Amino acid sequence: MTSPARERPTASTLLSHVQALAPHVAARSDEIEAARTLPKDLVRALADTGLFRAVIPEAYGGLELHPARLFEALETLARADGSTGWCGMIGAATAVTSGWLPEPAAREVFATPDVIVGGVAAPLGHAERVEGGYRATGHWTWASGSQHSDWLVGGVVLMEGGAPRMQANGMPETRLLFFPARQVALHDTWFASGLCGTGSGDMAVKEVFVPESHGLSLMSGRPTVERPLFRFPVFGMLALGIPAVALGIARRAIDELVALASRKTLLAERRLLAARPAAQEAVADAEATLRAARAFVLETLHAAFDEATRQEVSVRTRAELRLSLTHATRSAARVVDRMYEAAGGTAVFRASPLQRCFRDIHTATQHAMVAPATMELLGSLLLGQPADTSRL
Repeated sequence: MTSPARERPTASTLLSHVQALAPHVAARSDEIEAARTLPKDLVRALADTGLFRAVIPEAYGGLELHPARLFEALETLARADGSTGWCGMIGAATAVTSGWLPEPAAREVFATPDVIVGGVAAPLGHAERVEGGYRATGHWTWASGSQHSDWLVGGVVLMEGGAPRMQANGMPETRLLFFPARQVALHDTWFASGLCGTGSGDMAVKEVFVPESHGLSLMSGRPTVERPLFRFPVFGMLALGIPAVALGIARRAIDELVALASRKTLLAERRLLAARPAAQEAVADAEATLRAARAFVLETLHAAFDEATRQEVSVRTRAELRLSLTHATRSAARVVDRMYEAAGGTAVFRASPLQRCFRDIHTATQHAMVAPATMELLGSLLLGQPADTSRL
């Protein structure tokens, strides 16, 4: 397909480019779901919008976008198609590591305007230190968008003498390593209930050498680019796309219910679904729930970025950011559930986009970044209890 975005993308044009592409994405939802991955021409069109360079430093040719602007772009894509929004999120958010790599490695990895990075940050692999770098082996699940990635990252535990190398805090030392895609074996294991088109299969490497310059630690390391975007909480950046996708899916569910309600006649009641009080209450409640959750996210995104322009972001601000992201994802799921139920039996059929919204949202909620344990951590902080804040 030909991308609607023809001129060079900028921070001010990214959203308009994504909005122009969205109808083309929506029209291909069935194709995406059936293929279980994004079509190559659609991936190229996404790259042309500038989405995958949204949070790369300007010094490396990126857009260095405000996190709220990335959030809005991902939300727009997910409203058109959840799987496309999810793959956009993985490629865009993972690229924030460009601000953490040593400059020569960052310029190598992110050298071309259409480069896409993906992978899995969870430390499911292991690596031994060798001369000049690491020797890595690992097998990772949920490698979304791996088929169209040029580089893949994998989280590893550093080993020493056959055992994990421990830090002073009693936790294993970890690294995020960059592998050229040609060095990674991809396994077609993505037969899932929702987000079917994300190609989130497994990835694996065996005894692969990674130069030291191509490894980083988000836990104990520091960004190499001194700009506000890279003082923004990095785990918040990696997590913000999940509620963006979730809220986009929820908005689509409201859209679909409203459209259905104006044409579906309830035979037993001899009136349109739109005239049923229960449907009216469900739509009103869903609208309020979605907009309130979205407002909370945007409030905390702006607060964290404003703080990052002046200083290190406080633990309290980091916690409020993660609270808003998890809350928004869970709220979006409640919105979709209400729309699905209000639609009645119509929603269970493949012809109804509501069934895809239902399946997609309940796959998104399973991500570890928005799991119930996140709420437990944030609740501990709010109650003044001891908590491990290293992943905030």
